[in-house]
Amino acid sequence: MAIIEGKYTLGLSDVGKHNLITNKAILKVLENAGGWHSEKAGYGLSKIEENSLSWILLNWKVQVIERPKYNETITIKTWARDSKKIHSYRDYEIYNNNNKLLIRATSKWTLININTGKLEPLTKELIESYNEENKSTFDERELEKKQEPESRIGTIKYKVLRRDIDINKHVHNLYYLDFAYEALPEEVYNQEEFNNIEILYKKQIKLGETISCNYTKEKNKNIVTIKSEDNSILHSIVELY
Repeated sequence: MAIIEGKYTLGLSDVGKHNLITNKAILKVLENAGGWHSEKAGYGLSKIEENSLSWILLNWKVQVIERPKYNETITIKTWARDSKKIHSYRDYEIYNNNNKLLIRATSKWTLININTGKLEPLTKELIESYNEENKSTFDERELEKKQEPESRIGTIKYKVLRRDIDINKHVHNLYYLDFAYEALPEEVYNQEEFNNIEILYKKQIKLGETISCNYTKEKNKNIVTIKSEDNSILHSIVELY
């Protein structure tokens, strides 16, 4: 069994209102923790060129129970679970120094061949290298499918810049959250941070493309649908509540 554990002290760039961790910083911390595990398993960032394989994120689901504050040291735990032919889940828990659970999250990943751009099946050798856990941080082991909202309250346009691009030559997953926040109405944006974040990544966004970020609200959820400029291609659905 393999639960990977690490510590992180929150700095200035990690906090926002009331000196508490921001949602983007949470995603960054979780992303890096997954990277630690992949390095140990032999399929991390430093092995991408050697293996010709790269992990691609499909979904986030994050629940904030309590926010750590500036200069606080947190403990991050992560593990792989429920790998299937073309995707795998990774779960996370963040604790304070008193071993109190602050944040829990799950994510879904797939593997691509960087030379062909095609999906790669998860081999028995790869799955075994992650030494999976049976534990699931949420009761529901599978993430529910997202449906695009039918209504739209407002839209902003954005042209993708160099600063948005990651090593896979498309928009880094953290920046989808930035796009969503820009699309929120001012009165919604100025509320306290949302304690629930769900993101579906559908199709990559590349340098120079213009995207439409369409905002709507359904029940208690603020939903931003990120699409191509002409709204013909769905790139992502971001839910904040």
